[in-house]
Amino acid sequence: MTVAVEGGSRKTQRGDGPRRGPMSRIRLSYNRNWYAWAMVAPVVAVIGVLVLYPLGRGIYLSLTDADSSNVGRKIGVNEIPDSFSWVGFDNYTEILSGGDHQFWPHFVWTIVWTVVCVALHYSIGMSLALLLNRKMRGRTFYRMVLILPWAVPTFVTVFAWRLILADDGGILNMALEWAHLPTPAWLSDPFWQKTAAIMVNTWVGVPFMMVSLLGGLQSIPAELYEAAEVDGATPWQRFRYVTLAGLRSVSSTVVLLGVIWTFNQFVVIFLLFGNTSGTEAQILVTWAYRLGFGQDPRDYAGSAAYGVIILSMLIVFASFYRRWLARNEKAV
Repeated sequence: MTVAVEGGSRKTQRGDGPRRGPMSRIRLSYNRNWYAWAMVAPVVAVIGVLVLYPLGRGIYLSLTDADSSNVGRKIGVNEIPDSFSWVGFDNYTEILSGGDHQFWPHFVWTIVWTVVCVALHYSIGMSLALLLNRKMRGRTFYRMVLILPWAVPTFVTVFAWRLILADDGGILNMALEWAHLPTPAWLSDPFWQKTAAIMVNTWVGVPFMMVSLLGGLQSIPAELYEAAEVDGATPWQRFRYVTLAGLRSVSSTVVLLGVIWTFNQFVVIFLLFGNTSGTEAQILVTWAYRLGFGQDPRDYAGSAAYGVIILSMLIVFASFYRRWLARNEKAV
């Protein structure tokens, strides 16, 4: 910066001091905001113990041939050391090349499961949110009833559905038999297993989508609908250009969360079918669990490799999805 003075000019420069290194900046930040570091430290420690260490351990095991027969363990006072070997990316090569004959069928079913469930969650949740956003008698009661499936713990919901969908003596099959209709094998036939899984997960996931979209609907100014109606917009045009446009940010967030949760929906599949059913209805995350804990010997390396692949796919999807949304927002 140049400062004019009598008889000439004087040049002063700011910020010409020595550049600070990363450690100097960290120390300066700590000295200024030590209380914030102190508040964050317990959270960082918990995340490190519960997330970062298992993640690092899983990545390491995925590069070995570890299973329950060669992993170190303690029996009484005797300690058996690890005897597994480093195999590099062999596990990933075998999985992604189809050598295990399991990854690609489970991957296709996981994609179908995720797309169908999220589409049902969003469409049914949107329909219910639009109904509950209207002024009608008993609206509070209806809201409470429709939120109940979300308030009840998931494992209770799944066990209740097991009683309803039981092949022999299930409430649904008894009703179908009374009506002289076919009684599907909901919990044993592969096709009906997948259908039952989608039904249960839809029941579990719709309330969250409904509540989120209802909150978004209530944030849209009523003046926009009035102006659109005055301009002669049809109900479909008002829904498309006012409702969907006003819900863009909410919809993008809940759809992203819905995809991640549904892709990793372990509880519904596992509690509905367990380890005793066939492999056709297993999604990637339950199949990874089955490899690591549902067979003998337990394939820790294969299970860890599946976990890393699942995490990588979700990171890539979330990254591309957010970029696509950012481009759309910029275009709008």
